[in-house]
Formats: sequence, structure tokens, C-alpha cells
Amino acid sequence: MSVAMPETMLFEMRGGVALLAFNRPERNNAMTPAMRERYFDLLEQCAGDPSVRAVVLTGAGKSFSVGADTQALQKLDPDAAGRARTAPERPVHYPLSIPKPIIGAINGGCAGVSFVHALCCDIRFAAAGAKMTTAFVRRGLIAEYGVSWLLPRLIGQSRALDLLLSGRVILAEEAQQLGLVNAVYPREELVDRAVAYAQDLADNCSPASMAAIKSQVYGDFGATLDESAARARAEMASSFRRPDFQEGVASFIEKRQAAFPPLPAGSTE
Repeated sequence: MSVAMPETMLFEMRGGVALLAFNRPERNNAMTPAMRERYFDLLEQCAGDPSVRAVVLTGAGKSFSVGADTQALQKLDPDAAGRARTAPERPVHYPLSIPKPIIGAINGGCAGVSFVHALCCDIRFAAAGAKMTTAFVRRGLIAEYGVSWLLPRLIGQSRALDLLLSGRVILAEEAQQLGLVNAVYPREELVDRAVAYAQDLADNCSPASMAAIKSQVYGDFGATLDESAARARAEMASSFRRPDFQEGVASFIEKRQAAFPPLPAGSTE
């Protein structure tokens, strides 16, 4: 008789918001390859579902995710691991390519690769007192998964080096001061606050505009000001041709809530 495998990710729809949760609470949501792939599968599903307008990511139990499963790391073959990490089909920064806003609700411990998963959310909220650490240097590792690119752009080079070189633990309150998280809420309110924020985006913001803006922000990281401005002009011309623009103007004039069309399935912007 086959034994059903436990679900490593939870999925729930709340209005126009997809709520995803890492689900290995007995292991503090320690990350496994299967969990990461399931997370990315669900993101891909959300990207293709017009009824999903925003995503919230959190962790089941007391932790967000404490990083890679240490039991799996102990059994790691260095040569095989190197080959596996050379060119993953969907890298850790895959969420940045999803054309819908992803809000991280960091409910507890967040470390290592899971710290990078949190950085790959577009907006981050955290529970009061939640602990975070890059951790890599204290495991004899390097700044993995593109964190050396992401972190300085969020908080500046010197602050990023502090967190990467020391691997020290910071609390949510310091993370907010550094600019790592947008807001800190009581633990019992965190997920509801994150979902409410995401629902406001779902109710009042153009999905096409949000997709374009997300693509602009990440795409312009390596661009010059002139290149960014040129892209914005092209995006603006496209936005004038979309029904979202007509609806946005009409709803403002008529003093009513906008009824923006959903993002078509398979759209990247």
C-alpha cells in the first residue's frame, strides 16, 4: 500500500490573493529541493491563473523557513551539489519573473537560502521579534543564490557586507530599520495584514500595470537612467492602448472602484 507524502506547501485562495505557506513545521520549514520545486510550481500556477492577482508567502507554524535542511546537507556530495547548482532550470530568484506581486509574511525564523527566498518577494512584512540571518558564512559557505546581488540593492553595500560577513542574527525591528522589511506587525496579525495589503492591490490596482512596473523595477537594476527612461516611454505608449487605462480614468472621474481586467493567462506583463 502506498503512503501519501505530506504536502510541503499549503495553498489557499482568499479573494484575489493566493496564500502560500512552507509546510514542514516539525522541521521549522527547513527547505528541501522538493519544497522549492513545489513552491515554484505553485507560483507558475498563480502566474497563469487570471483569478490570482497577488500572492502572499509565509510559513506554517512558528518559522518562515530556517534554510536548507541540515540533515540533507550532511549527506551532500560536493561534486554532485556543484553540478546541480550550476544551471538550475528555475533559480532561487525565479519569483522575480512572476508578473504578479508577491508579499512575504516572515512569521518567524528566516535563514540561509530561505532568507534569499524572502528577498525575492516584492514586499516583505515581518512578525515582531522574528529572527533573520544570512547564515552562509557560519556554515563555511559563500554568499549563495544571488544574495550578493540582491542584498546590496536593498540596503546598500556596507550594510549588506555586515550581514553577509558576520552572519549575525537580526530581529524584525532592525530589519525594518535597514530597509529589509516594509513593516513589522504582531505575530498574530501578520498574515491577515499581509493578505489585506495584497487584497488592496487585487481590488484597486491594474494587473497589467503591476506586471509592467515589476518588470521595469527589476529590469532597470542594470540600466542607465537614459535606458530606463526610454523603456518607460515605450511602456507608457503600451499602457495607453490597454483597457486598464480607460477604466482607470473612467473610475476616477466617476468616483467609483475600478474594475480592471485580469492579467491574461501566460502574460509576462
